Formats: sequence, C-alpha cells, structure tokens
Amino acid sequence: MPAFKTLDDLNDIAGKRVLVRVDLNVPVADGKVTDATRIERVAPTILELSSKGAKVILLAHFGRPKGEPVADMSLSQIVPAVEEVLDHAVSFATDCIGVPAADAVAKLNDGDILLLENTRFHKGEEKNDPTFVEALAANGDVYVNDAFSAAHRAHASTEGLARHLPAYAGRTMQAELEALEKGLGQPVRPVVAIVGGAKVSSKIDLLMNLVKKVDALVIGGGMANTFLAARGTNVGKSLCEHDLAETAKQIMIEAATSGCAIVLPEDGVVAREFKAGAANETVDINAIPADAMVLDVGPKSVESIKAWISRAETLVWNGPLGAFEIEPFDAATVAAAKHAAECTKAGKLVSVAGGGDTVAALNHAGVSDDFSYVSTAGGAFLEWMEGKELPGVAILSAAK
Repeated sequence: MPAFKTLDDLNDIAGKRVLVRVDLNVPVADGKVTDATRIERVAPTILELSSKGAKVILLAHFGRPKGEPVADMSLSQIVPAVEEVLDHAVSFATDCIGVPAADAVAKLNDGDILLLENTRFHKGEEKNDPTFVEALAANGDVYVNDAFSAAHRAHASTEGLARHLPAYAGRTMQAELEALEKGLGQPVRPVVAIVGGAKVSSKIDLLMNLVKKVDALVIGGGMANTFLAARGTNVGKSLCEHDLAETAKQIMIEAATSGCAIVLPEDGVVAREFKAGAANETVDINAIPADAMVLDVGPKSVESIKAWISRAETLVWNGPLGAFEIEPFDAATVAAAKHAAECTKAGKLVSVAGGGDTVAALNHAGVSDDFSYVSTAGGAFLEWMEGKELPGVAILSAAK
C-alpha cells in the first residue's frame, strides 16, 4: 500500500483550522440517533485534534438530498449525539460554505469543535466541482479524512479537498487501511475468504478478485446454491440464480487456474417455509428435496469451514453463511464466527470482516469485538475487496 500521512505527521496544529471529513450518516428515528457507532468510530480523531489545540471543523453528509437543502436531512439533529459521544460542546453552522460557515469558523477558539451543515446540500459536492472545493477549503488550513466509508466516492469533501490542503488520514481511516493491508494487501498466508449473502450477481467482481488473491474461498448463503446448481446439483426451491451458471463456472475455472480452493456446502439445513422456527432437516447437499429450500449450511459443512479457518493465518469475511436473521438458520454463521473469534483471540489468526449483513451477523454472534477488525464502511469495503481503487484513499497516498 502506498504511504500516506497520519496524525502522527501533523505537528504544531494549535490554532490551525482543521477540516475533518467524518461519517455521521447514522440512523435517526423521531429526530434522535438510534445507533451512534459511526460517531464513536471518529471520536478519537476529533478529540485528539481538539486536545492539541486545533480548531476542529467537521464535514459530513447525511442521506441523499440530491444537491438541495432538505430539512429532515440537516446535520443539526445529529449535534446532541455527537456532543454526548465526545463529551464536548459542538457548535453548528447552517451551511458548509459561505458566510454562515465563515462566521462560525471565525468564532472558534483553540480546541473548539464545529459541525458544518450537510455537504450534499450542494450539487458541487457529488460533482467534485472545483469552485465548491475552493469554497470548502477557504475554511481550513489542513485537511484530515477520517471517513473510509465514503472513500470510494470522488466527491469534493472526500477527494477534492486533498488537492487543495495538506492532507492526512485520521485514526479511523488509518486503522481501516492498516487492517485491509493485513487482509489482502500484504497478508500472511494461507488466506481464507468467506463470502456469503443472497446473490452472486451483486458480488461477481468481488469473487473474481478474491480467487486470484486467496488460498481458499468459502462460499455460503444463497449464492452457494448458484455454484452448486452450476455444478449439476439439484437445489430444489432454494434461492438460486440459474442464469448465472456460466458465470459461476468461470469463477471456478479462474480459481483452479489461480490455485484457489473453492469450498462449497457438503450438507444443508432445508425447510419448506422461510420463517423462524420452521420445521427443518439436515440433508446431504446432493439430496435436497424438490419442494424444499436450503436456508443454512449443515453441521458437516460447518466443521469443514472451521477446519479451513484453523488452517488460515488470515481470514477475510463478507456475508453470512445462511439466513442468520431467523432461528435456527443462524447456526452455521454463529458457529463459524465464534471459531474465527477464538482463533483470533489465541493469536493464531488475523480476521478482517465487513459489509452491512456481516457486521449484523457478527454482532448477532456476539464476536464483533473479538475480530482483528470489523469494518462498518459498507460500499467502500466491498469495492476494496473487489480490488478497485478508492479515490479518497488514492489521493491521500498522492498527497505531499
């Protein structure tokens, strides 16, 4: 991974205006934040800069206002939650550029924290418009990007500002990039990837990239049915993209060429209904009843997956192995996650996981804190797994 500057390289910042791009796109219900995880993730960077006497100016987006002010997408409603997490007063400006922003910045004392209004209230944000970038840059002396989750977008506040101001990675960005480097950049081998979820169609690029980089690819969830069907297995009424059989075959051919083992379920837990507590049975993967659907991988498959995890030095995980949202079809995901957590705690495994369903599944299993790193970045994490360049990261690497 190309070198990038971090807060360790940012000296003598007392009194300087530091524009910090953070991810405050948090869930809100009835005007209150219902999950402050993303705020908690960026708190170390904000508080470190504040403690060193910087004037901390937060830039963030919220929702998809499409370049126009939308009252219920104002970041003003986030301020109380930010203050609570930081245990620090946070002022607010009604715009991220122009007079409101300039006046609010002018009032800051050293160590103060200011949140500017939603950057996506301006069309120039998503267009990375140079004029809008200059208007943002006018309020800062230094730029810090601590929003890896938005790094796959070449927007004004994620990419453009790094071209105008001295640019650094915040602590969350730094931790994410270091974890990802250990996961796929320069991993200790053997490397095992677990990829689950419903559809192959949404993860073709990811799978094609992984088979060239990992030693074994464990495929679970609904997408495993597509691979099984492509191999000639009758999957009954299971979720399956039969039209992607040739794509699945091509991925398996690429894996064989690259020396990557493809690990598919050997048995499955099947049911006739998709609901919690539905009557179910475990069958060999070649004996799926015509009127049933596979909702989880079976115990034999779980033991195989655990063996692959035990063999690995590095694990990258995206997507559940079954319909983990409803019992008892969460069993395989929970068992594999707990085994990975045990190996990690024992110092035998570097485990990196990410993606919305993955985070939820690991939380469900109660092991999120035991993995080496769990990314909440969503789309940016997936694009990294797909091997794509992330503009917000690339520009930090290029910054002088």
